[in-house]
Amino acid sequence: MRKIIKKAFIVSDKYDINKKLDIYISNGTIVKIGENIEPNEETEIVDADGFFVMPGFIDMYCKMCEAGYENKHNIVMISQSAAVGGFTTITSLPNSQPVIDNKTVVEYVYSKTREKSNINMLPYGSMTKECLGKEVTEIGEMIDAGIVAISDGGVPVDDNRLLRNILLYSKMFDVPVITFCLDRQLTGRGVINSGYMSTKMGLEGILREAEDVAVSRNIILAKNTGARLHISHVTTRGAVELVRYGKENGVNVTAGTCPHYFTLSEMAVEGYNTFAKVLPPLRTDDDIKAVKEGIKDGTIDVITSGHTPVSIDKKKTEFDNASFGISGLESAFPVCFSEMVDSGTINIKDMVKLMSSNPAKILGLKNKGYIEEGFDADFIVADLNEKYNIDASSFKSKAKYSPFDGKCVKGRVVKTFVKGNCIYEYGVKC
Repeated sequence: MRKIIKKAFIVSDKYDINKKLDIYISNGTIVKIGENIEPNEETEIVDADGFFVMPGFIDMYCKMCEAGYENKHNIVMISQSAAVGGFTTITSLPNSQPVIDNKTVVEYVYSKTREKSNINMLPYGSMTKECLGKEVTEIGEMIDAGIVAISDGGVPVDDNRLLRNILLYSKMFDVPVITFCLDRQLTGRGVINSGYMSTKMGLEGILREAEDVAVSRNIILAKNTGARLHISHVTTRGAVELVRYGKENGVNVTAGTCPHYFTLSEMAVEGYNTFAKVLPPLRTDDDIKAVKEGIKDGTIDVITSGHTPVSIDKKKTEFDNASFGISGLESAFPVCFSEMVDSGTINIKDMVKLMSSNPAKILGLKNKGYIEEGFDADFIVADLNEKYNIDASSFKSKAKYSPFDGKCVKGRVVKTFVKGNCIYEYGVKC
């Protein structure tokens, strides 16, 4: 299978973004990039004139499906949702059904995803058995089976000694430890940010200190163990400052956030809007400013979708009883581009690093994350000038809701390719 992507603006540090170049693909790999590459009779031509080609996005925080891997329909739907959003590789949180806490389940996950998915799906292995935070799993066996990191998903490990031992153990395999930072003693039964809106709405709040304390603890443990620590959801000014301090003092720490944490404040829950109920909760305008600053100066390394879908009936209920969760795969790119790039806060190359190159580096994906010769032909063709309103009802995801529903955004994925195969084309079924 051979293709030539013609006259594309390539988003890469190696090429002039203002120069139209061709990309020659053979057997799923980028073979050559240059001007006026001549096709032969067996070469398919893809016209990308006027469009931008970027490496496919890599999602470091995505709950693959709610009902479990035995539900093949879920795998197909999340693959389609990812492709629409430009994600060619997604990771699977381990706190699913079944929990990914042993070699057999890892092998099972791979067998199911390879059978039904047309994108790359890479599992995380659980740090603790059943994600209960009590007993360490057989991490080495799961790494041999193909996990790319260890995590307990959206479940913090409360036991300090246990987490320290996990960090020490992880060094043997040079694997990143993906941590979700909330001190559950401080979180209590909170459902939104502790502040103006929690008081106004009469709801129990989640203190910023719940995140800051957990981030501080994890950075201290990482510093003293030398392990590779990744903090998945940075939402507070305090957390940004702590990560910045850790990096300045030689801690091997990276951090990520999600589009809703630098675009939406706690005010989004006005009227008991459960579509804006996420964990950690949406914070304040000052926290949003700090997260943006962290993205701009490199304190925050990664932007993920934060895709944690739940069924609509678990959202359309009383706020206290509604589930935390958001449908993020299909809105992450246009929201990020509109809020951060089109506004001039960062440039398009920075966005690609945050959503593609840095995740590939952190997860050790050597042939992904860049548009370069010798790399996998996982990429998207995007129209960066198109404006439209997000329509959650059209999502491929089963979670057809979003706090961004109706938001005017700029930037659309026109085509998505995995290993050189077109798996999505706007308005057309590939």
